[in-house]
Amino acid sequence: MRVLVTGAGGQLGREVVEVCAGAGDEVVGCVRDGLDVSDRDQVMQVVAAASPDVVVHAAAYTNVDGCETDPDRAYAVNALGTRHVAEAARLTGARVCYVSTDYVFDGTAGAPYREWDATNPLSVYGRSKLAGEVVLQPGDTVVRTSWVCGRYGRNFVKTILAKAAQGEALRVVDDQHGCPTFAEDLAAMIRHLVVARLPGVFHVTNQGATTWYRFARDAVAAAGLDVDLVAPISTAEMRPPRPAPRPANSVLDNAALRLSGIALLGDHHEPLERLVKELVAAGTLA
Repeated sequence: MRVLVTGAGGQLGREVVEVCAGAGDEVVGCVRDGLDVSDRDQVMQVVAAASPDVVVHAAAYTNVDGCETDPDRAYAVNALGTRHVAEAARLTGARVCYVSTDYVFDGTAGAPYREWDATNPLSVYGRSKLAGEVVLQPGDTVVRTSWVCGRYGRNFVKTILAKAAQGEALRVVDDQHGCPTFAEDLAAMIRHLVVARLPGVFHVTNQGATTWYRFARDAVAAAGLDVDLVAPISTAEMRPPRPAPRPANSVLDNAALRLSGIALLGDHHEPLERLVKELVAAGTLA
């Protein structure tokens, strides 16, 4: 395939580029400096020049609290930017695989969310990402994921380990539930869905629901650091409180994958162990 990846400098985009290149695809990776998705003319020019078979649209403004305080930027990138990518892909005959989020749900359900459940985002981030979903064509693919961590960029695991390595006490919320997803595994599934030309919405996470507190303790334990540094708190106890509301339950049921007979990503503890060992070996905790 000829694959164009937006957001190729991000933690997921870099993994998608590596997975596709490793499989023999011709990959055009577009980083933020080379492709501002909110600029329609630039998107049209870049996509037309690349003439891809598929666009993996991983570019997004993912700072949840930043979106809440700057909604225009959130919608310019996540909603309008996706509209531009979808339009350019349509004009060049390419399909789109759009990376979306668990934050399209309000978190009030008493069970994991299936792909067909009603959306009701609480935050600007969630609303802007949902706005991106609705501009896609029927043959395109939406991959909703959650709690993404990986080797590249900044993420929860790296932040927790850096603080724990310095002996800093950590107060982490224990009333928000979700499924961690590791970028390398997610990238491989994205390519699988693209190769199979499967349209529609798919929830893609590693398996095993947890809370941010339990996830933090698991990461600290895997690094051989003091787990007693991590203490549980409620969302209401966070100081200062976060600008954007978070869903209390954002566990995603990977129902569309399961019902399609596609093997699900493995339990999140295994890739967490791999990631932490890699970070420790590289001496990048502090």
